[in-house]
Amino acid sequence: MPRTARVAPDEHIYHILTRGNNRQDVFKDEGDWRKYREILQKYKEKYKFRLYHYALMKNHIHLVLETTDKGGRLSEIMKGINLSYAQYFKSKYRHIGHFWQDRYKSILISKDDYLLAC
Repeated sequence: MPRTARVAPDEHIYHILTRGNNRQDVFKDEGDWRKYREILQKYKEKYKFRLYHYALMKNHIHLVLETTDKGGRLSEIMKGINLSYAQYFKSKYRHIGHFWQDRYKSILISKDDYLLAC
C-alpha cells in the first residue's frame, strides 16, 4: 500500500520533527552538532527558507521553518538536510543500516498560538 501524500503547501510555516532510527542518538559529540548546523545553513542559503527556531536533541531534531516562493519545496529542503547529515554520520561512525526513523514529521503551523508554543 503506498504512503499517503504529504500535505506541504508552498510558503507556509512548518514544525518539523525527525528522529534517529529506534530513537538512537544522532549526535555523539560537539562536532556532530556543529556539522548539523553547517548543513542547515548550507541548505538555508540554497533553498531560501526562513528558519525561526531549532532544537537539536541527542536523538531527534525540531525545526520551525517557513518555505518561500524564492526557494525549494519542503521535500527538497528536508531531503537535502537529512541525507547530507546521515551520510556524514554514517561515514564518521561507520554506521550501517537505517539512520532516520520513518519519514520526518511536518506539522503545518497556521495559528499564532501554535507558532509561539513552538
